[in-house]
Amino acid sequence: MTWIEITELILLGIFVGFVNTLSGSGSLLTLPFLISLGLPANIANGTNRIAILLQNLVGVSSFKRQKVFEFKEAIWLTVPTIIGAVIGASVAVKISDTVMERIIAVILVVMFILLIFKPQMWLKEQAKDLKTKPNFVQFIVLFFVGIYGGFIQAGVGLFLLAGLVLGAGFDLVKANAIKGFIILLYTIFALSVFIYNDSVDFKIGLILAGGNMLGAFVASKFAVGWGPKFVRYVLLVVLFLAALKLFGVFDYFFN
Repeated sequence: MTWIEITELILLGIFVGFVNTLSGSGSLLTLPFLISLGLPANIANGTNRIAILLQNLVGVSSFKRQKVFEFKEAIWLTVPTIIGAVIGASVAVKISDTVMERIIAVILVVMFILLIFKPQMWLKEQAKDLKTKPNFVQFIVLFFVGIYGGFIQAGVGLFLLAGLVLGAGFDLVKANAIKGFIILLYTIFALSVFIYNDSVDFKIGLILAGGNMLGAFVASKFAVGWGPKFVRYVLLVVLFLAALKLFGVFDYFFN
């Protein structure tokens, strides 16, 4: 790697760590960049997990110090996602990448619409509705989110936010903290599968992780200091751009 590539990797990591901590889908940027560095797609997928793991370790620790959430609020929610992530990281994807991207894009558009027209659903914690132990439907949803996260990772944070806010009743700031904790735990298991299959480049992964960790730390401070409204605006932008990318709009203009 050249110094220019290392610098680009660190700067990208800072930006992605910030975006991932406040919303998600940062891996939509890191995976193509890692592939552009010459990594095969499966190794890029595994290498990215190092940055994801350390990024969420920093983000969760910062949220915890700022007393945004307690571990007991999230521990039960991690169970179905961990089970799903192990399966997702171990089994080959059967559906084509194109079809999967279109499905994800449609879901992101639905979330974007809800953020625009139902903002209070995302901004206020529904105290009487908080559910730290998933019911059967939530268990199934989180299980499949875990499978997707184990497969690809890109965009999984957005799905977790939707489940934690709309399904469990948390506001966006607390949901981001719990999301980070869930991803942190299941990434340990998913990364182990990639390491076992020799699908991780530790040097590149740790360089990227350095940027991700800094971005996550800054984002956690912004989230708590500026509140759910700020997070909602960031999420709106990320959802819009992620949906455009997955629908192939950027490819149409830049090819």
